[in-house]
Amino acid sequence: MCNLYSNTTAVEAMRQLFAVPVAKDRLGNAEPLSAIYPKYEAPVVRLDKDGDHELINLSWGFRTTKKSKKTGNVIAPAAWNNARSDKVATSGLWKYSFQHRRCLVPASSYCEWPPGGRPQNYHWFALKGDEPRPPFAFAGMWQMSKYETKEGPETCETHTFLTTTGNELTRNVHPERMPVILNPKEYEAWLYGSTDHALELLRPYPAEKMQIVRKGVEEKADPG
Repeated sequence: MCNLYSNTTAVEAMRQLFAVPVAKDRLGNAEPLSAIYPKYEAPVVRLDKDGDHELINLSWGFRTTKKSKKTGNVIAPAAWNNARSDKVATSGLWKYSFQHRRCLVPASSYCEWPPGGRPQNYHWFALKGDEPRPPFAFAGMWQMSKYETKEGPETCETHTFLTTTGNELTRNVHPERMPVILNPKEYEAWLYGSTDHALELLRPYPAEKMQIVRKGVEEKADPG
């Protein structure tokens, strides 16, 4: 499950890559983001009320109310930052957004570490290309999350992205899942296409078109 990604692509380059008119750019003077965590804001490309591409910041992770198992009191809301491709068409949390609120999540790399492992064993994945970390897009969804906090009810526009089975490269780090990365030729189908067509796009990205651009190794404890 991906809990960290980056988007270091300049705003103008994102507008060109995702065919966003200048008038529909809501980012302003946005800075490159080298580390995006759940509950942080990041750019997405979605359809506005006129059906045009809109570039806007949304918070990462669909929010739901969360209560303490011990006390039953409301605590910090949960942030659902990934949605499984095999459940997106049927799960109550994802189904409506998958049908009506799909979006593109611009990125330049994403980070994984082995399940049950430690962040020191990180691996940053990116696409191959002329640039060190060429821009791409995850298959995403968005919603207006409504949830309870300790201070009372809140709302927040949020996004998440889909995961699928891993490819030959990513399985060496995370054996089960990887984010759904779309080919640029698939962007319009993801945004405008039918749910059946969208389901066909939820597949692993080719391993030969990806690379590991950075990795870390957990330091061994000093034997003394």
